[in-house]
Amino acid sequence: MRASVGDHLVIHGRRVDLPDHTAEIVEVRGADGEPPYVVRFPDGRTSLVFPGPDSVVRPG
Repeated sequence: MRASVGDHLVIHGRRVDLPDHTAEIVEVRGADGEPPYVVRFPDGRTSLVFPGPDSVVRPG
């Protein structure tokens, strides 16, 4: 997985009744665009994320 600042990380819900979460990548801490990422969620929260197999990066 590779990302750049401004891309969006989409974390798919693990069950049918859980929605997907989308966050903007504001910092890439790994080498060559690899995780971990600092992301900002729509409500303003920021978090350090190590994305799992249920996540995808979409260009910003």
